[in-house]
Amino acid sequence: MLKIEDLHVEVEGKEVLHGVSLHIREGETHVLMGPNGSGKTTLLRTIMGFSGYKVTKGKIIFKGRDVTNIPLHERARYGMGIMFQRPPTISGLKLGKLLYATSGSTNENIDKYAAQMKMSGFLQRDVNAGFSGGEIKRSEVLQLMIQQPDFVMLDEPESGVDLENISLIGHSIARLVEKDRHIINRHKSGLVITHTGYILDYIEADAGHMLCDGEIKCHGNPREILKVIQEKGYQECIRCQKI
Repeated sequence: MLKIEDLHVEVEGKEVLHGVSLHIREGETHVLMGPNGSGKTTLLRTIMGFSGYKVTKGKIIFKGRDVTNIPLHERARYGMGIMFQRPPTISGLKLGKLLYATSGSTNENIDKYAAQMKMSGFLQRDVNAGFSGGEIKRSEVLQLMIQQPDFVMLDEPESGVDLENISLIGHSIARLVEKDRHIINRHKSGLVITHTGYILDYIEADAGHMLCDGEIKCHGNPREILKVIQEKGYQECIRCQKI
């Protein structure tokens, strides 16, 4: 699904990622952890193709295509989707209009998914305008449900969300990355940034990675990595990797 090979990325002239390599197979969901400022969000935004993230070395291969220099909208067309940690407010654009334009779905489908995410009353409101933290996250998940990407990236989906919303969001994210039972051999994949690990209660994570100072320092079982981080901090992961 995704191969990142020796990726070096600059932001405003400063190198933030230093030789990141990551392989995610079809049907796998990987979890990315790391301290603030380690480059996690930079990695996701670079994979998605946002401007301001300059790849100086390395490649991003998505479903067999080299997309390193392909614009964001083409990557979305190929099947990439992203959930932001702090998405922008878009004044003048109604959520329902955005959903329809993104997918070309019928209003019936949009209404069905909006009801599932408890967002029916938000379709005629400007995107994220006056939304609470939980409402913003539900809106982001709703957009991905409509888009139905083959590969979904989630930047701290549980951040700023109460327990009631995390259950709804967690179960919905699990459906986003599960195998599509109606299409033979079609598996969806994901890459999830988490600090708290709450999302691991809802998704089946196949692998975990710890990113620090722009480099992936270790790979392994995501729950084991998270346990070490919670008990001993990120430095213990780095020390262990060096032994």
